[in-house]
Amino acid sequence: MIIIIAIIVGCIIGAIIGGFAPIIPYVYTGYLAIGIIAALDSVFGGIASTVKKNFDMGVFVSGFFGNAILSMLLTYLGERLNVDIYLAAIFVFVGRMFNNLGIIRRYYLEKWRNIRGSKEIAKVGK
Repeated sequence: MIIIIAIIVGCIIGAIIGGFAPIIPYVYTGYLAIGIIAALDSVFGGIASTVKKNFDMGVFVSGFFGNAILSMLLTYLGERLNVDIYLAAIFVFVGRMFNNLGIIRRYYLEKWRNIRGSKEIAKVGK
């Protein structure tokens, strides 16, 4: 429950900060986009590891910033070499996000089935 509250508070704070943030020049939008995708990958990974009960804050924070910085550096290198290297990063991060989303979905689906099954057993027992 505390994680859901933290997510909601984080979203509200992000929206408030975003309202006052300066407009980012077009030149940097590619870097920002790949950084956001890398950060979202870390967030989904953190939620999935919480579901699996092996969450580590150090791993989460280092992955959050490390993935974002590395992906932006790959984007910069790709621009200098005139090669779309960032596409490989997007492919990997989005693939991992869908994998983590599948883990989260299966966990909550199983939890829902167990709750529904226990209610049906209670009805039969009456």
